[in-house]
Amino acid sequence: MSLKAGIVGLPNVGKSTLFNAITKKNILAANYPFATIEPNVGVVTVPDERLDKLNEMYSPKKLVPTTFEFTDIAGLVKGASKGEGLGNKFLSHIREVDAIVEVVRCFEDAEITHVEGKIAPIRDIEIINTELILADLEIVENRISKIEKKAETTKDKEAILELNTLRKAQEALLKEIPLRQITFTEDEIRAIQNFNFITQKKIIYVANVNEEDGIIGFNSYTKIVEEYAKKENAKVILMCAKLESELSGLEEVEKKEFMQDLGLSSSGLDLLIKATYDLLGLKTFFTSGSDECRAWTFKNGMKAPECAGIIHTDFQKGFIKAEVMSYSDLSSLGSEKNVQEAGKLRLEGKEYIMQDGDICFFRFNVTK
Repeated sequence: MSLKAGIVGLPNVGKSTLFNAITKKNILAANYPFATIEPNVGVVTVPDERLDKLNEMYSPKKLVPTTFEFTDIAGLVKGASKGEGLGNKFLSHIREVDAIVEVVRCFEDAEITHVEGKIAPIRDIEIINTELILADLEIVENRISKIEKKAETTKDKEAILELNTLRKAQEALLKEIPLRQITFTEDEIRAIQNFNFITQKKIIYVANVNEEDGIIGFNSYTKIVEEYAKKENAKVILMCAKLESELSGLEEVEKKEFMQDLGLSSSGLDLLIKATYDLLGLKTFFTSGSDECRAWTFKNGMKAPECAGIIHTDFQKGFIKAEVMSYSDLSSLGSEKNVQEAGKLRLEGKEYIMQDGDICFFRFNVTK
């Protein structure tokens, strides 16, 4: 399941430093090398201690974590929606991602100039949000002008629904409200989904601080960002991108020792990966055995046959049943045999909604 988050921000906020940390991050030690799909896309693992435990229990020949893509979006300046700077490139790339990671500068450094002259996190956030709103508004208004006459003259139900939904979106955007804050019905969502509106995408803010504040865990700027994010139910990940870049270049043992010396229990980058994964409603199921233990990404609410299809389309076409045990049962009982003897190994059918942490063996039959 290929999903990705786009990293955005004004110049000199630490966006590139964060992406450099991502591109240096090592994939789990399991002969699964770091991959760069293209120069601005980095692939990282989703940290998951459960996979480590399965590795201990099964000692598989191959261990494969689930992965996530981060895209370094071209820089943004005021007027991007009108083509200023690399605005057109920025906007076209950001429409292709599934979630937005907005890096906000929350540190002072006389040697690193700020494009707007001084540090002001909320102003920076609003510059980007305004440009994204204007970009969506242009699409909305252009589409309204094309479909308005058709909807009013033909009384076509689909055209009327689309027009009314676009007007609803237009009203919000004119009030500078991102579309992710507007409640749309399922029919309305379907009516506008092909437009891929930027402000409809979910967002996480990264408060980029200096090394000292990264260890402390806050400063006066980060508190302001957190208060702002609360208004739209968005999450804030505080991190020092410079420190994360240093950490990601270390071997795992060295990294843990360095973090212990700093008093850090987990890296900001790992927190960001997990938070982005959760933001998109993603969950993990596992397949396990002596040959391979693998984590698979699925969307919350997917049924067993759909998840089987993530592994191979034939698994979904010929789905019969899924043998399922939960990771928590396997971990507490110690082996598949113990899980079975305890009556915790289940056979689930086509209507079973997969749960995070399910360990599955899919039964299928495909006749030619």
